[in-house]
Amino acid sequence: MRWLGAGRVTDLRRVSHEDPRAYLLGLEGLALLRAFAGEFGRDFVAARITEIGRVLADEALAVAAVDVERVDPVTGYRLWSATYDRPNPAFDLDEPVVEEIVGALPVGVALDAACGTGRYAGLLARRGHRVIGVDGSPDMLARARTRVPGGRFLLGDLHRLPVADSRVELVACGLALTHVPALEPVLAEFARVLRPGGHLVIADVHPERVAQGAVPPVRTADGRPGRLRSHRHPLGDYLRAALAVGLQVRRCEEPFPPAGDGSAPAAPAGPIGPAGPSDLWPWSLAGLVPEAARAVGARTPALVVWHFQAGG
Repeated sequence: MRWLGAGRVTDLRRVSHEDPRAYLLGLEGLALLRAFAGEFGRDFVAARITEIGRVLADEALAVAAVDVERVDPVTGYRLWSATYDRPNPAFDLDEPVVEEIVGALPVGVALDAACGTGRYAGLLARRGHRVIGVDGSPDMLARARTRVPGGRFLLGDLHRLPVADSRVELVACGLALTHVPALEPVLAEFARVLRPGGHLVIADVHPERVAQGAVPPVRTADGRPGRLRSHRHPLGDYLRAALAVGLQVRRCEEPFPPAGDGSAPAAPAGPIGPAGPSDLWPWSLAGLVPEAARAVGARTPALVVWHFQAGG
C-alpha cells in the first residue's frame, strides 16, 4: 500500500508514522473502555477525559511525531546484537516458565530456533542437552558461540531450518515468532525436525502487547529511528498452526508484568510533555499518563508461553 504526501511516495509497509498523541490517546481509550465495562468508577473516567484534553492541548506533543522505518529482522538484530543481553523485563518473565517446562523433560538433542545470543541455548546446555542453535543473524550467532562454546550454531531461516527430519527431542523458540508474517510454515518446520513424542516450547510477545506498540526499537546505521517488523498473532493462530501439523497442547501460560504496590502515581496537573526519545517509545510515553497506562498494562499479559508435543 502506497500513498502520496509531502512531495514523496511512502511505502506503508516500510515506514510508520509515530505520533505520541496517538499512543497516549490509545491508552486513554483502552482505559476508558475498561471503565465502561465496570472496572473503574466515575472519578477515574473524569480524570481520563480531563487528561485527554491536556494531551490534545500540549503543543510540544503536537510537533513530536517521527517517521519510523520498519526494519527486517536480520538487519534489526544485527543492529541490536551488541546490546541485546542488557537487562530486559521480558527475560525475567519467560525464563522461569521455560525452565520449569524444560526441567521436566528428558535430556536429548535440543534446537534453539532463532537462538539470538544463545539465551535459551545456555539454559538448555545447563540442563544437559546437546544444543543446536539456528539464527538468521551472523552477529547474534557469534555471540551465541561465545556464550555456549559446546553448542553447534548454524546460520539459517525459521522457514528452512538446516536440521534433518526427526533430528531433535526438543525445540525452543523465544521471542521470535512475532517477526514472521505467518505461523503455519514455521510450526510445520518445527514439527518436521522433532522426533515422535518430542516437545516444542515457544515464548512470544503477547498479541495484545504487540497491538499496544510493544515492538522492539533500533537505530538504523545512519541514526534514524526504526522498529523491527512485527506481526500480531492472535492466540488462536498458534493453536491452529500447531494442531494442523500434529502438535498437541500440553500447557499455555500468559505471564503478567510484576504487580506494583497498588498505588498509581498522580496524573500531572499541567502540560503532559515532554515526550521521551523516539527510540524509547512507547514505554517512555506511558509514564506521561500513568493512571491510564497502569489500568491497561496491569490487566494485559506481557507474554504467551506454549508447550506442545508431537505425536508418538
